[in-house]
This record gives sequence, structure tokens and C-alpha cells, in this order.
Amino acid sequence: MIRPFLTIAASSAALLVAMPVFAQPQGTIGEYSDVTVQGSILEPEPVTISDDAELAAQIKVPEGFMVEVVGRDLGNTRMLATHGEHVYATRRTEADVIRLNDADGDGKFEDFTIVAARPGMHGLAFHGDTAYLATVNEVYTAPVTEDGSFGELTLIIDDLPDGGQHANRTLAIGPDEMLYITVGSTCNECIETSPESATLLRASLDGKSRTIFASGLRNTIGFGWEPTGGVLYGADHGTDWLGDEEQKEEFNRIEQGHKYGWPYVFDFGNLNPHMNPPEGIALEQWAAQSEEPVVGYTAHAAPMQMTFYTGTAFPEEYRGDAFIAMRGSWNRRPPSGYEVTRVDFADGEPVGWDHFAEGFLVEHEDGGYGFLARLAGITQTEDGALLLADDFNGIVYRITHERGETAETAEATTPPDVTVPLPQSDIAFNLVEAEGTIEVTAPSFGNGDLIPLKHAAEGDNASPALEWGTPPDGTQSILVIVDDPDAADPKPFVHWIIYDISGDATGIGEGLSTDAVLQQPEGAKQGTNSKGQTGYMGPRPPLGDPAHKYHFQVFALDLSQIPVDPGATREQVLAAIEGHVIGKGEVVGTYERPGEEKPIN
Repeated sequence: MIRPFLTIAASSAALLVAMPVFAQPQGTIGEYSDVTVQGSILEPEPVTISDDAELAAQIKVPEGFMVEVVGRDLGNTRMLATHGEHVYATRRTEADVIRLNDADGDGKFEDFTIVAARPGMHGLAFHGDTAYLATVNEVYTAPVTEDGSFGELTLIIDDLPDGGQHANRTLAIGPDEMLYITVGSTCNECIETSPESATLLRASLDGKSRTIFASGLRNTIGFGWEPTGGVLYGADHGTDWLGDEEQKEEFNRIEQGHKYGWPYVFDFGNLNPHMNPPEGIALEQWAAQSEEPVVGYTAHAAPMQMTFYTGTAFPEEYRGDAFIAMRGSWNRRPPSGYEVTRVDFADGEPVGWDHFAEGFLVEHEDGGYGFLARLAGITQTEDGALLLADDFNGIVYRITHERGETAETAEATTPPDVTVPLPQSDIAFNLVEAEGTIEVTAPSFGNGDLIPLKHAAEGDNASPALEWGTPPDGTQSILVIVDDPDAADPKPFVHWIIYDISGDATGIGEGLSTDAVLQQPEGAKQGTNSKGQTGYMGPRPPLGDPAHKYHFQVFALDLSQIPVDPGATREQVLAAIEGHVIGKGEVVGTYERPGEEKPIN
């Protein structure tokens, strides 16, 4: 006998009331933790029901909603997307994108057509009649023809970080006409070697430039813009092995330049007992710099693709809400996920995260568990229905409402663009007043000369050595800022901020670490560059641009320490040093990207 497993409501508020919550980990958490963590491995077994009506009847949805099976034997269907009347699915195992075919117009997919194929294919989004497709390391575009086929694929990005544990990239085009790409962490919890891992990236539509939009996001597969306010939200996978009840899955308001805690801080300000931030930064300091989720959900439920409902076929109270496919746990007792959840929005703000479609997880009479589906994809169709993709069985489900027969066709809506463009500015040297002068040299290039490839982003990305001799009397610390005023956006592009260098230093060596707090020079700190990462980023002007000028600017300060945190922005640093600069100097190098033998972007 199959018995549907209906879990307890698990919004952040309901968790405190409706189910016992065990403090996990238990013990003392800090730089040297002493804790006990109790975890589980519990992998439900697949349950097969071959009859479509019987299978659909197992799924429990709110009154008035209906579930039907509309496709079978479709393979490893992962992310879903629509373009007009056409429905597409990416298949990670088969490494392709398929168009689902409904030849007789009965609303069910008899078969499919492969429209694109590349190893690791996973993310899919549309911008007009152009498809954007993401693999582990690449992003492609392809024209969409009238019959729903794709034309030739064009590679626009070829250097996303390697995948590791979370290799499934997703992407979307924002209201600002920019391309957003999720890059999950390579691990459960670790210090990443690529600053682009565990982030959301923001790139130009041609792929020629990109920055880190937000960081500390372990694996945000599903994200999107709230339809009325244009605010970006995403559902992030919590860290494993913190206990059956930790970490909560996170629903985050994702804002440019913000950090979201991973791997040192999780959900609502909790500290990871296993991880310490880089030396010189306390766990509490990292937590203070990190954003908490707006709402949490049961641990290990595994949020996947997300869609905001913009149709008219569902009742009014569901419009504007976010629906998320939850693939389900392997390390929680009892299991969580295996469902569709709904984030309820009121006046454009999330107010709860609860169940919507359950029954994909079943409990056997002997106490064991099974699953009917591992849900990965969810999207809204042109007529306002929801489609769900089961990546284990290759089954697609449709959820409709009884009033849908009289609903208007759902029109594509574009949320407002609420991004705030960075104001154009001058190089720091021209913004800072100082009486004294400093003679700055770079051993590897002369003033006005070409910067060697080893200092470029596409080379070794090694910071150059700088020398400035004896600083002016009264100098207590040195600040270095590297600006590119020839960049289009932002202007200038900030490549390096390093501050709190000892006042008696006469230079810095080559190839410094990118840590926010350095051991060499001892006690020096580094800010956040325009790429969105700490430390040095070498020159990387767009291909085809004439040579850009890079200003390596050195400032002598009468402050022993600038009163800003590690990872500060240029604006924060400049504001903090006003009135404290007693000398300045610069050396300027140039760099132009080599041509065809180098990467395309």
C-alpha cells in the first residue's frame, strides 16, 4: 500500500510552532568549536506507477487545482522553459535540449525533438527570439526559428569556473537587459579557489564582460524577479552535515554587492562550527557583513527551479507568488522535499513559504520511504498552467485550476528594472587632495609602458610589485588603488584596493594573495574590486578595445588603520580617508588584449 507522506508546514514561523526543533549543532561554536552533530543518510527508493491517472491521483494540491501527467519517457528532464507555445527541457545526462511535441493538440507530449546538444547542458532562458544555454563552463546563444528549432550555437562565454559538487548552471535575463548566471559551490563547505564560485554573476548579453553580482550563495538554482517590484529573489541550498534540522533552505532577497554567508554563516545568523573565515576576520564579523534570508524552509528539501506566477488561470491569491520545485533530501530523517512549494507574496513582499503540491514522497507500511518523482524543473505555460519536470523518471506533470478554462491567455510581463547603475567617477588620484608627492615605480614596467601579460587577468593575474621609496614624514599607513578610467561601465573600473600597509614600507612585492586580510604585507587589508571580489584583478579590457590605461595610485595617510572593514569598496575607502592624505603618486601602465589566439571573451 502506498501512503502519501504529508509533511508539517515548514515556513520559518511554523517551524517554531508546529514541529520540534533541535538545536543542531549542539555545543560551543567559534574559532575552536566543540560540538556534536547528529546526521542521517536516508535515501527513499523509487516507486513506479505506470497508469497516468493513478499516478496523478497521488498528488495532493489545494482545492480547485488539478494534476495530470502530460509526458513520459522524456529522459533526465531538468530545467523547463517556454518560448511562445513551445516547451523545452534541458537534459543533463543526455547533454541536450529537447522541444516537447504535442502534435495533436491534446495538451500531452507524445515525443520530443533534440534542438541543441553540448556536454553539461543545463541552463536555458530566452530573450526575444534568442535562446541562452549554459553548460558547466560555457554559455551559448542560438536563434529560435518559427517552428521552435534552434539555429547554430554561438559560444559567448567559455571560462565559467569548474563545477565540482554543484555543476548545474542556470541563467536568466533580468529587467536590466543583463544576463544573470548562477555558479554553485564546488563543495559542501570549503574555501573556494575561484572567486566566482558560490555566486550569482551578472554579464552583458554578448558575454564580453561580467561581474560578481552577489556572493556567499552555496547553490541557487532557482531565482527570478518579483513581477510588480522587480526585486530579485532566489532559493539557496543549505549546507549538509549540520544535522537533520539544519541548515534551513534559504529564500533570499538578492542584492548587488551583498554577501549571503556561505560557507561560514548559515540561515538566520548561525555560525558554521566547521569553518573559520580567513585569518583576521572573525565569524561574528562575517555574520554582520552577511544578509539573512527573508524566509526559511525545512532543511535538505533541495530547492530547484523557481517561477513567479504571472498568469490569470490561478485564483487571485496565487498571482505574483513564487513556485519552487523541491527535489528532495538524501540526508534527513524523515525525508524532506519531494514536492512543489509556494512562497506567498503580499504587496510585493514574501510572507511565508509552504507546501503546494505534495504526495511525491510516500511512506510504506514498514516505515520505509519511497518517491514518485525527483522534481527539478518548473515553468508557467502560455495558458497559465504550471509544468513540472521529474528528472528521475522523465515524467512531466501539468497543474491547472478549475477556473482556467475561462482564463485569459497569460501575457509575458517584464518586472521593472530596479538596479541602480554606479555613478561615473574620476580616478582616485584626481579626487584626493594631498600636499606631498610620492614617486611611484613598477619594476616590471615603466610609466606609460605595456603591462606584462603575467599581471593581466588572462595571464598569471599576479599583482605587480610597486616601489615608492621613503614616504612623507608623518605617514602611518599606505593605500594603493588601481583604476581603469577607460572602461565603459563602471567608470572607472577598480582593479585593486589594498590598505593598512605599514607606514614605514617602501613598496610591496609581486603576486600578493587575494585574501581580504594579508599575512604579507602583515596586517594589510584588501577591498572589493569592480569584479566583485577581494584582492587584485589584472587588466582585461574587452577584445577589440584600444589599449586601456591603468593607474597604480599610492596614497600616504596619517591614519594607522582606515576605519573600514576588510573587503571595503573604493567609495567607502575614499570617504574614510578624507582629510588624512599627506602624499600621493602614481605609475601608469597600458594593456590591450591580444587577439585571436586568446579566449573569445
